[in-house]
Amino acid sequence: MSANDHKWMAQALRLAGKGTFSTMPNPRVGCVIVRDGEVVGEGFHERAGEPHAEVHALKEAREKAVGATAYVTLEPCSYHGRTPPCASALIEAKVARVVAAMEDPNPSVSGRGMKMLSEAGIETLSGVLEAEAKALNPGFIKRMEAGRPFVRAKLAMSLDGRTAMASGESQWITGPDARSQVQQMRAESCAIISGVGSILQDDSSLTVRSSELGLENADEIVKRQPLRVVLDAHLQTPTAAKIISGEGNCLVVCAVDADHDKVRLIRDAGAEVLQMDSHEGKINIEQLLEHLAQREINQVLLETGATLAGAFLEQGFIDELVVFMAPVLMGSSARPLLNLPIEQMSDKVALTIKEIRSVGNDWKIIAVPSQAIASGT
Repeated sequence: MSANDHKWMAQALRLAGKGTFSTMPNPRVGCVIVRDGEVVGEGFHERAGEPHAEVHALKEAREKAVGATAYVTLEPCSYHGRTPPCASALIEAKVARVVAAMEDPNPSVSGRGMKMLSEAGIETLSGVLEAEAKALNPGFIKRMEAGRPFVRAKLAMSLDGRTAMASGESQWITGPDARSQVQQMRAESCAIISGVGSILQDDSSLTVRSSELGLENADEIVKRQPLRVVLDAHLQTPTAAKIISGEGNCLVVCAVDADHDKVRLIRDAGAEVLQMDSHEGKINIEQLLEHLAQREINQVLLETGATLAGAFLEQGFIDELVVFMAPVLMGSSARPLLNLPIEQMSDKVALTIKEIRSVGNDWKIIAVPSQAIASGT
């Protein structure tokens, strides 16, 4: 492993980031092909069903790929999916060396691509800037390894840790810069989960809006709307709710014994209805996440109130907390950040702070719960 390996892999990672808002359910992957110290081809994977990063890079390199080194942010695939295996394409192109940032997280195929290349006489190396590569695809990795999507909870609070007034009023705690960041978080997610209480209170659409994204290609990004999921055991969601009528698809999750007429009305309004196990009016969160993973949902954004967010955290299903803190005080009667049944200091939830930075007039705090770290997220 050399300094040049790090240099070219860093460039491949930057390319992979261009697919942040579009590759789902596939991973974000970049590829740089280098020969005699010069880039002869590069590419990134943009959409599922379209050519992978290696194919784009090889097409650009053409005959210059012979004897070159290919830097790929994820182990080249070894199987026929929507597209042919990239390991075979690299072999046919007669590259001399392949450097991968990380192995394929799918346990059924992990290592096969590099093995194919090695058996074809191509020099291989894995693990160059591995941590950075994993940070690009937390959802895909979580789904492959754990059978559940990566869950990121978005919360907004005052300096005294409050999220809404006692009446439920919450718009707006944070400023426009923070709200733009939330729009970007929505755009890079495969699904957004909320509870019916939040929908009844705010009638949120939970869509990605180009006017608030703050990105040059916003109009293109909003063409892919994340799946909107409402946990609503007793089907209280109004048929005229914005979350149903907005662009994209809406999934309303209710109890198996929910009223049949209500199920029909919600479906007629345009939403999909999924009936699942529930206990005391609460949907089985683990079962829901497993269902979403089966639908190839990699990354979930949890945008909801203190009760449902607290339930996700208490059960260990939040992988990352993103908290926007505004420089305001809302008082002791306002609602807390999370509803957690903690009475003793020994039961407190430990967090590891990953990042704190200013966003406009607010602060953005990214934290990882201790149980997520213990599970290897």
